[in-house]
Amino acid sequence: MAATFSYALDVHFAVSQSDPKRPIFFTKRLKHRNPSQRFCISCKTSKSSSSSSKPQQNPLEEQSPKKTQSLSEQLQPLSTTTLPKKDQAARLSSNPKSTWVNPSKPKRSVLSLQRQKRSPHAYNPQLRELKLFAKKLNDCENNEGAFLSVLEQFPHQPNRENSLLILNSLKPWQKAYYFFNWLKTNNFFPMETIFYNVMMKYLRLGGQFEVIEELANEMVSNEIPLDNITYSTIISCARRCYHFDKAVEWFERMYRTGLMPDEVTYSAILDVYAKLGKVEEVISLYERGVASSWKPDMVTFSVLAKMFGVAGDYEGIKYVLQEMKSVEVKPNLVVYNTLIEAMGRAGKPGFARNLFEDLIESGLSPNEKTLTAIAKIYGKARWEKDALKLWEEMKSKNWPVDFILYNTLLTMFADIGLVEEAEQLFIDMKRSENFKPDSWSYTAMLNIYASGGNVDKAMELFEEMFEVGVELNVMGTTCLIQCLGKTRRIDELVRAFTVSIQQEIEPDDRLCGCLLSVVSLCDNREDIDKVLACLHQANPRLVEFVELIEDEKSSLDTIKEEFRHVLSDTKDDARRPFCNCLIDICRSKNLHERAHDLLYLGTLYGLYPRLHNKTADEWSLNVRTLSVGAAKTALEEWMGTLAKIVKRGEALPELFSAQTGTGTHKFAQGLSNSFGSHLKELGAPFKNSEDKVGCFVATREDLLLWLQSKIPSSSTVIS
Repeated sequence: MAATFSYALDVHFAVSQSDPKRPIFFTKRLKHRNPSQRFCISCKTSKSSSSSSKPQQNPLEEQSPKKTQSLSEQLQPLSTTTLPKKDQAARLSSNPKSTWVNPSKPKRSVLSLQRQKRSPHAYNPQLRELKLFAKKLNDCENNEGAFLSVLEQFPHQPNRENSLLILNSLKPWQKAYYFFNWLKTNNFFPMETIFYNVMMKYLRLGGQFEVIEELANEMVSNEIPLDNITYSTIISCARRCYHFDKAVEWFERMYRTGLMPDEVTYSAILDVYAKLGKVEEVISLYERGVASSWKPDMVTFSVLAKMFGVAGDYEGIKYVLQEMKSVEVKPNLVVYNTLIEAMGRAGKPGFARNLFEDLIESGLSPNEKTLTAIAKIYGKARWEKDALKLWEEMKSKNWPVDFILYNTLLTMFADIGLVEEAEQLFIDMKRSENFKPDSWSYTAMLNIYASGGNVDKAMELFEEMFEVGVELNVMGTTCLIQCLGKTRRIDELVRAFTVSIQQEIEPDDRLCGCLLSVVSLCDNREDIDKVLACLHQANPRLVEFVELIEDEKSSLDTIKEEFRHVLSDTKDDARRPFCNCLIDICRSKNLHERAHDLLYLGTLYGLYPRLHNKTADEWSLNVRTLSVGAAKTALEEWMGTLAKIVKRGEALPELFSAQTGTGTHKFAQGLSNSFGSHLKELGAPFKNSEDKVGCFVATREDLLLWLQSKIPSSSTVIS
């Protein structure tokens, strides 16, 4: 027969008397009336129990510790470790393993550990005296000798409490470091983690990562435990000092110790991975954190948005927006600004506009950074209507402006060609006390007048710059020379270039390209020589190459080799414009064969990667990035190639198209019009497309008849 008995046990909970400033493991403090708790344990015994039952394991016995996963295992894609493949909404396994939880203690938060909070100092009759002594230390000279001499007057025997108070009161970081080393050298008491944490925070403010790392290694050597705050300080300082590899290294060490990062550390390391371009690691770490009950904050979403925005990853930006919605986080102004800038980099002006409208509807007011970002996007997209609406809203709602925003608005007006609005804004800047026009303001206005061909106002503005003492920059010089070149005012062009050289402005590739384009526009040899003389001061090798292609005796191999050297000395974004201008020069001198040679070399060196496109149903020629002369040359080359194909009797597609695009700038040169006129001169059967602006199409039958009529009188080029 079984007997039942019970017995009350007194289980004493040892309450740690460690410093209250140490990081607490649990998020809530347990409240007990007394340090003991009574448990009642009931047992049943039987005569046969000793022989038939197996020994029971004590449920309070500690489980054997599990092996800590490596960082690479921690950062495996979430789809293979935590989330089901087909149901992305399910964050946890449907059949989790049972884990014993002490019912008397609150559940530990994995990623939301409270940051260490400093408790106020208890009443201490020495407090006032210690504060006065700390002030004396702060007032002394910032060198070790002077500091140590004052330390000899320490009013009491240094102990843990008064030393911590003094350490927390010192500034700058050098004096805190003198005091910290003094405490260690004299060994008044055992140094604890909190002293190292306070010292590291001082060093982080001073950007002293190397010293922080030395202290961290010292803690490891002396077996002083590194807590969450220690690692967070090390990682965040490494990030601030751009030691991203070190930040990752210490984050991995933190994982190996089994210590989980808190919110601040998580956001910091996400930013580090983003800056290192480790997109997959960022996403994996983010998703693992969310699956572990971590709620991302605004800083995190700003990091993600910036990472995807810099890469121009539109799908990534959409992912950020979806995640914000899923965790019910509403963007603040900082996140909105980051997202709008990201959409601009991704080439999605429409989505940037939607975000801007959402920002207004949410009740937030845009700041200068918001308005600067959206103005850049509208200007680049050539959205006149939206730009004008933005300008009117800024004035009616009295939104804040700064100097950068004023110049951005001027640039936006210049990009779109809104002359009157730009002039009014420029006048407002002149009348203001805080936003007087600077070099970039004048450059924007020069760009507007140059694009519109208003050379008189451009020259008037040029003279005004010297009167008011505003320095000319290379961009302003380029705009002015472009304007003077289009109107064939070569003597004034030479004068403007000479003045810029006297102002110690260093010509760049864009200015050289502008001078090249002016050479193609000149009608007589005298003007050509004047412009080439200016160009020779900026780029002598380029002038030598112009002379080389003008010489009919120059072989293709010689031109090819020299052209390669010219391109090697030129920045990537200026190489295709150089080639375009050189082709224009050849056509202006009736050197059509040389123009075709340059087009061939440009294609060979990768300057026109998407010039031709072929599908089963359509062959197309894309001349959007070509100048007028280069586009005409490309068309002639294409027609000559098609003539050879027809002559060989090869199959042709149903449709042919030539795409010039359409200039959205009010003053843009009409490539489409010039190209269409050239098609008429050739008699080619291309017509304007009814569905697409800036596109000319021809059917196979029409083009075949025309090519067959041209074959007897053509060899390689139809002109």
